Parts: sequence; structure tokens; C-alpha cells
Amino acid sequence: MMLHIPEVLSREQVAEFRRLLDEADWADGRATVGEQGAQVKRNRQLPVDGPLAKQLGEAVLRALYAHPLFVSAALPLRTVPPLFNCYEGGEHYGLHVDGAIRGVHGSHLSLRTDLSSTLFLCDPDEYEGGELVVVDTYGSHEVKLPAGDLILYPSTSLHKVEPVTRGARICSFFWTQSMVRDDARRSMLFDLDQTLQRLRSRVGDNEETLALTGHYHNLLRMWAEL
Repeated sequence: MMLHIPEVLSREQVAEFRRLLDEADWADGRATVGEQGAQVKRNRQLPVDGPLAKQLGEAVLRALYAHPLFVSAALPLRTVPPLFNCYEGGEHYGLHVDGAIRGVHGSHLSLRTDLSSTLFLCDPDEYEGGELVVVDTYGSHEVKLPAGDLILYPSTSLHKVEPVTRGARICSFFWTQSMVRDDARRSMLFDLDQTLQRLRSRVGDNEETLALTGHYHNLLRMWAEL
């Protein structure tokens, strides 16, 4: 399941992020990938242990976990502290798949990468190229979202970032371990939850919506890993 999650950050938050990032010192993005990824990755990132990355990453996580659509779709157990990257002047990231296990920098913790997220921090008209291309069984999907919006997709997907030929593409990216590792089960729970919310907004709480709510939680109880 790929899902566009709008307005994770407000326009005011994006503007403040950009003000801070415009003054940042960027490092070679290959520092955070393995040997295979380093062969196809050409971009820059904020140093993961820098104070700005930690400050902005915490702000992203607060906004993310307060967004009901993200919580409903991801059913997050834990999320890697967000990273930040910049592409310009032809920089790109070739076709690759994210590693299955990701360590949390500065700790002994690791998590399983069930879901990948890219949070866009600039609008599509600010740069040319730079599309995120996600490949799945239905083909290739190009993604280029407004600033403050996020794309959520399974970490099992092959994906790439096309070369940026004008301007700069600035994003935050991170991985989430879900309480429900199976994408198909997670998608069914998301569909059921969204249908329940629409029903409740139309008819309120009644015997039928209560029964469906119980069904949702019993499925979650059956499939969740904590």
C-alpha cells in the first residue's frame, strides 16, 4: 500500500525548517548506507548526530504521531529518528531496496523496516527532476508532493530518486516498524478503520458500528506484535 498523507507539517513549520536547513552544513549521503547503496547514491544529508538533525527530527515525529491518517495506516511501534537529505546539480539515488533492519544511531536499538516515508520540504515547482519512483507489482509510480506532505510505502519496494536538474529537492526520510508486519493485513485494518470512521460520522455510534469496532480490535489483537 502506498499512501499520500497530506499536511504532516504546516506551511509555517515548513518555512521554519527551510530557514534552518538553508544554513546547514550538509555531508556526503553515502555515510548512512551499505556497500550496495553507496554505489548508486549521490546526495547530501544532515549529519545524523548533529543538533539540527535531532531538533528537526523530533519535530517531525511529534507531528507524525499526532496525524491520525499516519497512525491508522502505519500502526507504528517505533520509528527511526528522521534523517534529512538534499539533491541538486544532477544528484540522484539509483534503484535500491532499503535494508530490512535499521539501527538507531547513538543507541543499541534496532528496528525492522516495515514502512518507508519521505516527507517533502519543498514544493514541486522549486525543482525539476527528483521524482521518487516506487516500483511494485502494479508498475512504477512517480511521487512529487507539496511541501509538508508525506508518502508512505512498504520498505520491501524497489525505489529510486531521479536526478535533480534544476533547484534543490529537500526532504526528510525515515523508517517505521509497524505493530503489524504484514502489509496485506495492515492494509485491511486501515481500510476497516477508515470505513468505520466514515460510518460513525454519518450514523454515529450504534450497534453495528460497535460490532465493527470490536472486529477491528480483535483483528489487531490477533496480528499485533509488541
